[in-house]
Amino acid sequence: MLLAHISDLHVMVPGELAYGVVDTGPMVEKAIAHLKSLSPDIIIITGDLVHQVKPAEYQRLKSLLSKLSMPVYLLPGNHDSRELIRQTFTDYTYLPSTGYLQYTVDAGDLRLIMLDTNVPGEGRGELNAERLTWLDKQLSEQPNRPTLIFMHHPPFTTGINLMDGYGLTGLKDLEAIVKKYSCIERIGCGHIHRPINKRWAGTLAYTVPSPVHQVSLDLIATAETATFTLEPPAYQLHLWNKDTGLVSHLQYINDYDGPYPFVHSKSH
Repeated sequence: MLLAHISDLHVMVPGELAYGVVDTGPMVEKAIAHLKSLSPDIIIITGDLVHQVKPAEYQRLKSLLSKLSMPVYLLPGNHDSRELIRQTFTDYTYLPSTGYLQYTVDAGDLRLIMLDTNVPGEGRGELNAERLTWLDKQLSEQPNRPTLIFMHHPPFTTGINLMDGYGLTGLKDLEAIVKKYSCIERIGCGHIHRPINKRWAGTLAYTVPSPVHQVSLDLIATAETATFTLEPPAYQLHLWNKDTGLVSHLQYINDYDGPYPFVHSKSH
């Protein structure tokens, strides 16, 4: 079982640039083509699907995703609207028709829990009592099944002041729930636009880079002086085998020289 986790696509309408610099559409199109070439069994997209929360942006994203034949599972980020996601992706029948956009997916031996951290109109994330009660219930139903939790905002501070200022509330209660279940293999998040890993609440939590722009790795900058870069776009791959468990790989999207063989055949 091969799972691809991608996040923070920030799709815009043609002709518009994120922050006046980044033409996200062609970059997302390239990422989708790259994913298609690897043929993962499932793709998870953990929010910030679009940039300015316009219906036309979601329509463009839907058109781009239509090129994929494998199941694609969506979550909202702080740049998203639950209602516009529902209105646009009507054929994504797993999406709840009301309330939070959170749900579970059976993926072979694995169980995927999609957790909604969106706070409408705000950059921060939130896990209130209703969302956390739902999470606890899902975990309690199959406490021995290998499980991955996906959400937009990470459950830890990163040292990047700009992004930590738009962090996640409800962490103590989330930590208490996660610690109860040894079945949680990973907590996969987006939001930070960087690859970061932390052992948290007895499991491994991480964030993925974006397929578009990255937040600069600057642990001194304030929120007012923070910047972004066009470092290589990437996403996460999880390879599951019941005998060896879950192995994770960071996959870059750009084209690079190679591949070259390590051993060259001798000429005769």
